[in-house]
Amino acid sequence: MANPRLVFVHRRTELQELLDRHATRGQAEFFLRTRGRSMQDVQERHDRLTVALASLRAAVPAEWRHAEVERTDLSRFLLTPEDVIAVVGQDGLVANAAKYLNGQPVIGIDPEPGVNPGILVRHTPKAAAKLLQAASLAGPVKGLRCQELTTVTARLDDGQELSGLNEIFIGHASHQSARYQLRAPGGHTERQSSSGVIVSTGTGATGWCASIALERGGRPLPAPTDSRLAWFVREAWPSPITGAALTEGVLAAGESLRVTVASDQLVVFGDGMEDDRLTASWGQEIAVQLGERPLRLVV
Repeated sequence: MANPRLVFVHRRTELQELLDRHATRGQAEFFLRTRGRSMQDVQERHDRLTVALASLRAAVPAEWRHAEVERTDLSRFLLTPEDVIAVVGQDGLVANAAKYLNGQPVIGIDPEPGVNPGILVRHTPKAAAKLLQAASLAGPVKGLRCQELTTVTARLDDGQELSGLNEIFIGHASHQSARYQLRAPGGHTERQSSSGVIVSTGTGATGWCASIALERGGRPLPAPTDSRLAWFVREAWPSPITGAALTEGVLAAGESLRVTVASDQLVVFGDGMEDDRLTASWGQEIAVQLGERPLRLVV
């Protein structure tokens, strides 16, 4: 077996993006001042990430290989089975990376401990460094204890598929009325016009899905490791040809929610990443179910 490769995943910092957009530091600073912000805060956040990455690079076990990839390049980066993924950033970055993984363990690392605590980024850079050393001493990745978090997958009838750690959204690209036929487990079907359908995992049950559930009386939602998904229809519109009776439910293992497109096209995206999406045209069917590849989050 090849030596493990540690792959660092991170985003470009706000400072880097500001310099890309405004060309000079002076212009970026002026832009921030017009919005009541200071360059110092942006610089400090940039520095914290830079220091965190530097300390983690220094902690890579001598016999391990390592590589780095920015979030925007993940879809083009070739991951291998022996990789260990170190996500350095916020919870959303872990979710963004999850859709490209196939069983590789993920270490969520918070570069700003205490500033904006997350659920998925559970390790400080210092703790992550100790974890890597322990894993190295125990043998190739044997020292990494993982929790398997449920994922959700949407599959089109032409074979295209897309996964998410939090949720899958199906609807119109502009979130206006989408027309489709919904088929739930048990053979229940309904033609609908709505703002879209959301199918959520337990990890996503604290976000978008939670706001919908609260509006509807607080339906119990699955836990992150449960083999169940919760689904909701947003703002279903009753009319002579569309209904609003089939608007929420739960998907167990082996069950699927099926959406047949009845408008020009609908989009399918996961975890809020609208740019990375599938497009389904009139008559196509989208099946949403439990993902076959859970996220292995190092605890």
